[in-house]
Amino acid sequence: MQLAIATPLVAALVIALGLPKRFSTKLAGVAFTVPVLVALWLWKEFPAEGAANYSYFSSMDTGLSGVGINLSLGLNGVSLPMFLLASVVGLAAGLYALRSGAERLKIYLLLLLIMHGGLLGVFASVDVFFFYFFHELALIPTFIMVGVWGGRDRNYAAMKMTIYLTAGAMLSLIGLIAIYVNSEANSFDLVTLREALTAHPLGETVQRNVFGLLMFGFGTLVSLWPLHTWAPLGYGAAPSSAAMLHAGVLKKFGLYGLIQIALPLLPAGASWWAWKLALLAGIGNVLVVGFITMAQRDLKQMIGYSSVMHMGYCFLGIACLSTVGAGGVVLLMVAHGLSVALLFLLATSVHHRTHTFDMAEMGGLAQKTPVLAAFFVTATMASIGLPGFANFWGELTVFVALWKFSPWLTAVAVSGVIISAVYGLRAAARVFFGPPSEQFQKVAAEHPPVDLDWWERLPVIILMAALVVIGFWPRLLSDGVNDALSQPVAAAPAATVTFHR
Repeated sequence: MQLAIATPLVAALVIALGLPKRFSTKLAGVAFTVPVLVALWLWKEFPAEGAANYSYFSSMDTGLSGVGINLSLGLNGVSLPMFLLASVVGLAAGLYALRSGAERLKIYLLLLLIMHGGLLGVFASVDVFFFYFFHELALIPTFIMVGVWGGRDRNYAAMKMTIYLTAGAMLSLIGLIAIYVNSEANSFDLVTLREALTAHPLGETVQRNVFGLLMFGFGTLVSLWPLHTWAPLGYGAAPSSAAMLHAGVLKKFGLYGLIQIALPLLPAGASWWAWKLALLAGIGNVLVVGFITMAQRDLKQMIGYSSVMHMGYCFLGIACLSTVGAGGVVLLMVAHGLSVALLFLLATSVHHRTHTFDMAEMGGLAQKTPVLAAFFVTATMASIGLPGFANFWGELTVFVALWKFSPWLTAVAVSGVIISAVYGLRAAARVFFGPPSEQFQKVAAEHPPVDLDWWERLPVIILMAALVVIGFWPRLLSDGVNDALSQPVAAAPAATVTFHR
């Protein structure tokens, strides 16, 4: 696990020290590959039972143990799927970046490696301080990459992302510090905090206030309505690999924090905020943002808004305050991370062949690029939640949990599937089928579009294979998730604490 986190960070340092470009690309390729190999090995060796306990647990003294800060790393049934997601999307984004032809490619890869290492650290951290630290480490390169390598409105997008995400991160930090101070555990270790707060729960008023800080802080980072406007703009301007990693993985930081920290430590606060969160997510994210997504004409903006909409399902699952709901959210986070990364990659591939993201200026591309068309339609079906893909199981589980919480909110959530089908299939039709537009005919005459080559297909196949494997056998992840959410959690046999349902 330490090897997976350290490899991209050390590679970034070596590149920064002046490694020649031809060696930098090779080193980056290795650094993007090692984490996924380690993650797959950890998943294979992960104990079949006891997924609630932190396996591969290790702790390093940072010299700040007096205030309870130690670099504690470990994986349980909830964090392991997210660690796998970060490694798989990181590999796909890295492979795509290596052939991106970006200016100042060394610096581009350096920043992407830092982002990748930070993401792996987020989901491996048992210490809440380093959980937050690794998020910030991964977030900083995002701002730089959008501002330097971004597309249209990149400066405005980078500034807006910086303001919103910094504000959300600060709210989250205040909430985390409040938990540390009020617990009187003198430790940021998550297991220790759970022990302390299980034995001596915080007062109901304190829980309400702290959970509210975490809900809106983490919610801003995840794009909870109406604090979501940074996301479509930022993803639309971001270079592809950065958009893949941020929308696919980094955006899940807030949801993961709510499941691993806020729900078990602040159950009374979660209960008080549950309906408010559900209304914001159901009415705002699913319906309002869903209709806005249908109105989009820019392909990348449409994918950005669709990502915000699908986060509504995750918030609804959390609002259910149940093991089934939280488990469905974990599955949906993994599925959405894979599918949205795939869609951003394919959207950029479309842009390379049409020189535009405006869907009104496309059409008939399937005749020239049948493989690209097949991949895009398949990715769209996965995003909608078609059976056979991982998204189906995540959405279905959330709907089942939501029905017990509120049948009418379930109807609202299910209507989102119809909205997704409308904008997704309409986008596929406009881009790939029907008569080509005059603009596209002019572009095709000057630059005849060619289909995906094998190097472009490789990251697509990696993401698609993961979606299909989980879609046909969700128990590869769900058994560990269920165990982690319904049994005591521990870093060692001597330390146990109940994870509240």
